[in-house]
Amino acid sequence: MQFSESWLRQYVNPSLDSDALGHAMTMAGLEVEEQHSVAPAFTKIVVAQILSAEQHPDADRLRVCKVDAGTGQELQIVCGAPNARAGIKIPCAMVGAELPPAEAGGKPFMIKVGKLRGVESQGMLCSGRELGLGDDHEGILELPADAPIGEDIRKYLDLDDQIFVIKLTPNKADCLSLMGMAREVSAITGATLCAPQWTVLAVSIDDKRKVTVEDKDLCGRFAGRVIRDVHPQAKTPDWIVKRLSRAGQRSISALVDLSNYVMLEMGQPTHVFDIDKLNGDITVRWAKAGETLELLNGQTVTLQGPDSAGKVQDAGVVSDQTGPVALAGIMGGNHCAVSDDTKNIYVEAAYWLPSAIQGRARRFNFSTDAAHRFERGVDPQATVTCLDYLSALILEVCGGQAGPIDDQVLNIPERKPVRLRLARAMKVIGIPLTNEIVADIFKRLDFDFKQEADTFIVTPPSYRFDIEIEEDLIEEVARMYGFENIPDTPPVATLKMSAKAEAKRGVHLLRQRLALQGYQEAVNFGFTDLDSEKRIAGATEKDVIAVLNPIASQYGVMRSNLWGGLLNNLKSNLNRGASRVRLFETGRVFKRDTAVQEADGKVAGFHQPQKIGGLAYGAFVPEQWASATRVVDFFDVKGDLGRVLDPLHFVTESASHPALHPGRSAKVFLIANKNRIEVGWIGELHPGLQQAYELPQAPVLFELDLEPIRELGLPVPEELSKFPAVHRDLALVVKQDISAQALLDAMNASKQNFVRNIELFDEFRPKAGSSSMADDEKSLAFRVTLLNPQETLQDTQIDAVMASLLGAVEKKCAARLR
Repeated sequence: MQFSESWLRQYVNPSLDSDALGHAMTMAGLEVEEQHSVAPAFTKIVVAQILSAEQHPDADRLRVCKVDAGTGQELQIVCGAPNARAGIKIPCAMVGAELPPAEAGGKPFMIKVGKLRGVESQGMLCSGRELGLGDDHEGILELPADAPIGEDIRKYLDLDDQIFVIKLTPNKADCLSLMGMAREVSAITGATLCAPQWTVLAVSIDDKRKVTVEDKDLCGRFAGRVIRDVHPQAKTPDWIVKRLSRAGQRSISALVDLSNYVMLEMGQPTHVFDIDKLNGDITVRWAKAGETLELLNGQTVTLQGPDSAGKVQDAGVVSDQTGPVALAGIMGGNHCAVSDDTKNIYVEAAYWLPSAIQGRARRFNFSTDAAHRFERGVDPQATVTCLDYLSALILEVCGGQAGPIDDQVLNIPERKPVRLRLARAMKVIGIPLTNEIVADIFKRLDFDFKQEADTFIVTPPSYRFDIEIEEDLIEEVARMYGFENIPDTPPVATLKMSAKAEAKRGVHLLRQRLALQGYQEAVNFGFTDLDSEKRIAGATEKDVIAVLNPIASQYGVMRSNLWGGLLNNLKSNLNRGASRVRLFETGRVFKRDTAVQEADGKVAGFHQPQKIGGLAYGAFVPEQWASATRVVDFFDVKGDLGRVLDPLHFVTESASHPALHPGRSAKVFLIANKNRIEVGWIGELHPGLQQAYELPQAPVLFELDLEPIRELGLPVPEELSKFPAVHRDLALVVKQDISAQALLDAMNASKQNFVRNIELFDEFRPKAGSSSMADDEKSLAFRVTLLNPQETLQDTQIDAVMASLLGAVEKKCAARLR
């Protein structure tokens, strides 16, 4: 919202200077984003009059002007402006004047006595651009004929007037007008509010245009009137042009300017139709499928009708008997726009429901001041008042005869009372309050309220769409009390320095280790889209946790895994030319669990574990001369995890997951005190998902529970043995579908004394018919380390242990000694 200080002070004039006024507004939540003078700084530029303008003897485009600048003597100034002529009044920069720099950051331009083509020039005649008043530099700026010669141009044009640019939050739609800002300033400072005054029009004709509102969920109030015999070429008053300009609006024509002026001053967008271009009665309705409309900006839009379920897909329209003539609450059509030939007009003001306007302008890739206001809420009680105000201005400037106002009140929202408890306000704001303080604030805000003990029952004004719950009233109390008046009270709490948990490592260490393995950290939302959740987690509609107010359609449900976001990150990187990607993320996932009870940090019915997940895509190492290029596989990522989780030991076991390739996926188990703890998954992406994400190769994914892999346990010291360890090799023949891990588990489960470590060091698969083993068999060789810290192991002890290990694998895995 942009406006000039002089315009604001016409309606409320507090005893504050410009800077103090801007500070007061900012401290009340109306942030002054920018404050500056109408024109940049310059000196010694006065109102002057050209007495004569003669052709330069040596230049076709220059004129030698005699100028009266009020100094008592004529000045000779050479000027190249095409509109320089005798009799006009213009800004004249005297010798020694400093003009604003031509470019931002440049130096001021100093006016000196000089010669142009041999003729002396004692100053400069200025254009609007040279004064910093716009980009027009085609000619010198012409001033009104009654401008006093010799007066400082800054004073005459009020160029020290301050421009305020207010950064409004979306809930403050009531401040999208000068009267709205004036109401706020009046409440903030206590200054008297003076509303605009005009003479109520006398109806001089009986003309009406029939209007039918078909959809009350689109339009809640519609008012209009016919005005005939207007003069559209009438000149817009200078004071209105100046206010529009300082509000960031350019002057177009009298009828358009007056409509824009009422919108800026009162907050009610209006529209003026050329009634002679309307065909028959007017209808207000939702658009029908296939209708087209050429808008005032030259864009032709094709409108959509309701879908098969009857849900509105597009915008509302104002139409005549031939079709749409305006997009409701957004922009008028070019077909019935006013022009210099317009004689009769239909002036319209309406209350469009915010829900019917929100997002519609963006659907057509543009935005308008009207849509910006209507989608946030415009005062439905001021519709007729603003229409009457605009009508009065039109008759004053353009003349004409006005008909009666046709006002249809159809669906005005009811402003429900909101209760404010004094104790609640004090708790939220954190300051002592009294009933008197709160009552005074509500009076300054012009809120209708009644008091019951320490409770206020407030009925919000019709223009305050943001007052719906108790917290909204508490916000108003805090704003009017003054944020800067609320003391900075530091929190008081008992501080305790806790010892670092030796048995648990921090998540930052795990992140650092993954980074050392070449993985980049990603940070994604805790939301995902429904399709991804179904595909990756295999979830049903009842399993997913829907977001009540999603920020976008692709963030409609809570994620139950980290893979959806990481796959989107991968796709984004590939689209930008990456060929080798390593990503990881730490964060919470969300699942339904009726066993979870309400507690600190927990929500009943929902399990929210922390996970660490990642993916690897492309070559297993960056391209280089020393290594052959191959695609990363399951074992590469398993090795990365082994280095990240060290000193924890984990094993994998083949299993199926909806998101992973059958036969190339496994569960991950931590081995702690010979117990297996399931902590997550690792595997290659499912081919179906690879196709869905349009990936040339399948990435390898992993996801682990964070808490178990943080538990390291305390180190247990052990005395070095004085006796040597003994190594024995055990070569076993098993079926090829028997995993090495199954043999290791069988041997570890036998709980033999003296066994310190068992490692697989060789695998042999025979060629068909070339070995004593069957074609479906393989040989696995294990190295067993044995140690007795008390004495040297004897052969009989070693043989007994090896025999027990062999017996265990023979029994559980049908193995035989090779």
